[in-house]
Amino acid sequence: MRTVVEVQNLKCGGCAKTISNKLSELNGINDVIVERERSSVSFEHQSAEDASLVKETLKNLGYPTIDEENGFVDKAKSFVSCATGKMTK
Repeated sequence: MRTVVEVQNLKCGGCAKTISNKLSELNGINDVIVERERSSVSFEHQSAEDASLVKETLKNLGYPTIDEENGFVDKAKSFVSCATGKMTK
């Protein structure tokens, strides 16, 4: 099934690249699409547990979903994730 989640702190291509790379590494997660203009991430998965794992991973990277708190730590994490995405090939 396909799920779309709206996230916070998604600002640029570096952010999108980090999100795409990290989610694609998860077992059971396929066809990750990051849309910066909509601040959304869509992906294919098999179970509700897979979708929960994606949301947890996004939060750990600094991109909480719109229904989660977006504190200073999340914003700092997204800055680091963004920079990492810009530096990777």
